[in-house]
Amino acid sequence: MQQPSYPDQAARQRAIDTLRRLPPLVFAGECDELRGKIAQVATGRAFILQGGDCAETFDGVRADAIKAKLRVLLAMSVVLTYAAQVPVVKIGRIAGQYAKPRSKDDEVRDGVTLPAYRGDAVNGFEFTEQARRPDPERLVRMYNASAATLNLVRAFVKGGFADLRQLHAWNASFVRDTHVEKRYEQLAGEIERALGFMEACGVDGETMRTVDFYASHEALLLDYEYAMTRIDSRSHEPYDTSAHMVWIGERTRQPHGAQVELLRSVHNPLGIKLGPSTTGKVALEIADRLDPTRIPGRITFITRMGAQAVREKLPPLIEEVEASGRKVAWVCDPMHGNTFETSKGFKTREYAAVVEELNGFFDVHEQLGTWPGGVHVELTGDDVTECLGGAFRLSEEDLESRYETTCDPRLNRNQSLELAFMIAERLNHYRSKYAPAPLTPDWND
Repeated sequence: MQQPSYPDQAARQRAIDTLRRLPPLVFAGECDELRGKIAQVATGRAFILQGGDCAETFDGVRADAIKAKLRVLLAMSVVLTYAAQVPVVKIGRIAGQYAKPRSKDDEVRDGVTLPAYRGDAVNGFEFTEQARRPDPERLVRMYNASAATLNLVRAFVKGGFADLRQLHAWNASFVRDTHVEKRYEQLAGEIERALGFMEACGVDGETMRTVDFYASHEALLLDYEYAMTRIDSRSHEPYDTSAHMVWIGERTRQPHGAQVELLRSVHNPLGIKLGPSTTGKVALEIADRLDPTRIPGRITFITRMGAQAVREKLPPLIEEVEASGRKVAWVCDPMHGNTFETSKGFKTREYAAVVEELNGFFDVHEQLGTWPGGVHVELTGDDVTECLGGAFRLSEEDLESRYETTCDPRLNRNQSLELAFMIAERLNHYRSKYAPAPLTPDWND
C-alpha cells in the first residue's frame, strides 16, 4: 500500500541497483545502542523526544535549516532533562522523512487532476504534470540528501554545538521576545551554576559537551528501505541502514502487509503508529509479527488518538498490551489526530488540542500506573505560522503570513519550547509517584 506507480520500471531498477551499492547511512551498532535506550524507556527510566519535519524537502538541506531544527530539539531536551529530572532519548524525524502517505491518489485543482504529492522522494510539489510524475531517480536524491543531513548533524552534536554552555547562545536567537524567555533563561542560569559547581569539584564535564542523537523516519517506500538493508558484519543479521529507528504508519500497519513483512526481518528498533480504531488485539498481533521473541526496546507504540478520543480509546489499548506481559515504549503523537482544514483551505492544528491530547495521554498513564514514555511531534526551527494558538496566539488570519509546509502543519520553535515546559511539568509531577522496576545489571554490556 501507498507505493508510487513508476511509469519506467527499468529506471526504477537502476535506482534500486544504485542504492544497493552505496554505503550505509547508519551502523548496526548505533541501532543496537538506541534499542537499549528505548528498553530503558519501556521500564520507566527515560523519556523519548522524537520530532522534526512533517516532510523534509531537498531544498531544505541547508546548514541553517538543519541547525535550527537541531537547536529546537536540543533546547526541548534540556528543558525535559533538567526540569523533569529524567534522561531524554533524542530522536529526529530527520535525514529520511522525504515520503508521505496520502489519503487520495490524485489531487484536483480548478478541474485539473494530477497525481498527489507524495514527498520529494517520489515527485515534485509543483502542480504540473511533469513535477507530479513519480521519478525513481528521486530515491537516489533522497539518499544523498539524507547523507548530507546526517553528516552535518553528527558534526553539530559532537563538535561543540550541543555543549550545555551554549544554552544562552541558543536563546539569543531562539525565544527572544516571547513569554517563555524568562523561564528558559532562569533554567539556563541554574544549569550554568550547576555546571560550574561540578567543574569546581573536579567532575569531568565531557559528557555535557556532546549528545547522542538518532535519526528516524517512516519506512514507507519499500524499494528504498529494502535497498538500504544490509547484513551486519558482526552479527550477520540484517539492519535497515537508512535510519537508526524506522516506523510503520497508521495506513500501512496491516499485520500481514508489506511494511510489516519487510521490517519483521531487520533488527532496528521499530515504531508503530496506532490510531483510535486500534484494538489491543490488533496491536499485539502486529507486535508479535515484528517481535516474536520480545526483544527489549524493539517495539515503540506511537499513539495518535486525537484530543477528543484519547481518554476513551487509549486505556483499553494499554491495558490489553500490558496484560500480555509485553513491555513496550508508549509514545504520544498529539499532532496527527488533531488536524483540520480552515475555510481558506489551510491544513492546521490548534496548539490547545495538542496540549489536550498530551494531558489525556499523561492522565491515562497516571490512572493505569504505566509510564508515559515519550512524545512524537512535527516541528520546525523556523518562525512559521502553521498551527493556531500557542505563545503568540496565532489566529487563522496569521496562517497566510508564513505557511511553508509541503504537507502537514508544524509547531514553530516557540510553540515547541512552550510544549516542552508543559511536558516537563507533567513528567515531574508523575515521576515523584511512579516507581520503575529495579534495574537488573547486564554484565555483558
